[in-house]
Amino acid sequence: MNQRISLIGAPTDIGAGSRGASMGPEALRVANLQPTLEALGLEVHDRGNLAGPPNPWLPPVAGYRHLPEVVAWNRVVHDAVLAELQQQRLPVLLGGDHCLGLGSISAVAHHCRASGRKLRVLWLDAHADFNTHELTPSGNLHGMPVACLCGLGPQALIELGGQVPAISPKWVRQIGIRSVDAGEKRLVHQMGLEVFDMRYIDEMGMRHAMELALATLDANTHLHVSFDVDFLDPDIAPGVGTTVRGGPSYREAQLCMEMIADTGRLASLDVMELNPALDVRNRTAELAVDLIESLFGKSTLMRAPA
Repeated sequence: MNQRISLIGAPTDIGAGSRGASMGPEALRVANLQPTLEALGLEVHDRGNLAGPPNPWLPPVAGYRHLPEVVAWNRVVHDAVLAELQQQRLPVLLGGDHCLGLGSISAVAHHCRASGRKLRVLWLDAHADFNTHELTPSGNLHGMPVACLCGLGPQALIELGGQVPAISPKWVRQIGIRSVDAGEKRLVHQMGLEVFDMRYIDEMGMRHAMELALATLDANTHLHVSFDVDFLDPDIAPGVGTTVRGGPSYREAQLCMEMIADTGRLASLDVMELNPALDVRNRTAELAVDLIESLFGKSTLMRAPA
């Protein structure tokens, strides 16, 4: 794994249905993300916050809320993430709402095409984020990034990374899903996304789900993790705008992160939807930092290194 990390703040809630995710990057900094990673021996640069249009808080137009602003933010994110990858650094995007995963993953796909690498995306989330403007009940674009990445969405968003679709659905593994709209569910099946929902994790266990999600990674695979904090059970992570009960426990989430770390393939990361306005004394941000620490190799187990 790359030892040179760049933190990129994207302080916006432009794609969300509630305000507050714009404060996420600062909450992660307050929870000591940089010193925590540096204590693992990593070289960490905080690039500060990106700038984009303010949230006008308007109703949807033709099925999309704030589309011009979402496009502007995702362009800025795409360029910032791509610049770090081109410098052989590991970008960590601090969101911000999950619509920004579109800019981030478009940049990663762009980089993989240029460097001849395969891409695997782990989407850790309570939601499939596979809505379209026809299916969406809200018009909020944070419910659409995976669909846009797979070529289903407005022209300005699907073309962001220079190729349509930016990724193949076969490259995505969704983990922890437990809230999907009916039309969205049909579309996910139709497109062939591999989903390890909470029923699967309840029945088969997190270990088995992660073994399958991480199968066939090799030295030429770029592993991108898009971590929506609402992946976690709201009992342990209340600071998100779209809580869904019945998510992974603390131990299940730790195992998930440790198994990703064990591959040694993590090459880019999004940390999305942290909403300090809905949190309790920054508890969710501290938990997120704890899990990110495991993702970068801190083991909670008493095992000799392999």
